[in-house]
Amino acid sequence: MADPGVPPAGEPTTRLDGRTAVVVGGHSGFGLAISRTFAARGATVVVAARRAELVDRVATEIGGIGATCDITDDDAVAALVSRVVDETGRLDAFVNCAGFQRSTPIADLTGDLLDEMHAVQLGGAMSCIRHAANAMRELGHGGSFVSISSLTAHNPARGLAAYASAKAGLEYATKIAAVEYGDAGIRFNAISASLIETPMTAGHFENPTAIAALREMTPLGRMGSPQDIANAALFLCCELGDYVTGQTLCVDGGASLLALPTPQMYADVARRRQEAAGDDGSGA
Repeated sequence: MADPGVPPAGEPTTRLDGRTAVVVGGHSGFGLAISRTFAARGATVVVAARRAELVDRVATEIGGIGATCDITDDDAVAALVSRVVDETGRLDAFVNCAGFQRSTPIADLTGDLLDEMHAVQLGGAMSCIRHAANAMRELGHGGSFVSISSLTAHNPARGLAAYASAKAGLEYATKIAAVEYGDAGIRFNAISASLIETPMTAGHFENPTAIAALREMTPLGRMGSPQDIANAALFLCCELGDYVTGQTLCVDGGASLLALPTPQMYADVARRRQEAAGDDGSGA
């Protein structure tokens, strides 16, 4: 990473040679795609998650380092950052992909459920921001921190008050971090992802009607992939994104320009699919 305040010499590149990148949740879904992409661009990638066997498998695959960490434990996050700096001598990029989603209507949202959700999506995320940014500032090479957010932080959907409010808070905290650490050349950005198939979201893709409705509400007319998210993270962590900070990049095929499908839209799609199936059969 370029020194603070000094633009990179020559043409910017997507290479990450000589840099260390931590990917929390780097063993699955978006994180796995990011881990592989960063390693392919030359970074030393530290794959971090709660289960050692999962991170070690991915670390072996990409030639990186596996590390166990529960981001709801502030001391564990501090230990992760300290270990990375001790072992590699650097910390240039940190991507937080950790999270889970559970649909709970506000009428049923207890304090325990809210605390559990926010402990990961907001509290744990803030621990990562604080410890990573403080280490980057001390090292003096600048850096890039990327948080994975969600389209639901922008387009309201039933049952997601706990999840989406945490993501919205994280996006705003990203702006504040960009202001507070800007003088050290440390950049903070978020990626707002639409519904993309991963192990966490696989259940949604078992409903073809719902996916058809989502495609209709996406201007590009297709669902995204984990690689789309990895490409955005690479941009924000390489020289190409060196003058971008405090932003939320929507990687959603334009879905944030419209709205999330409603139950009425699902019903309409289902009706049209049934009519089309009838027309394609023996029919009239």
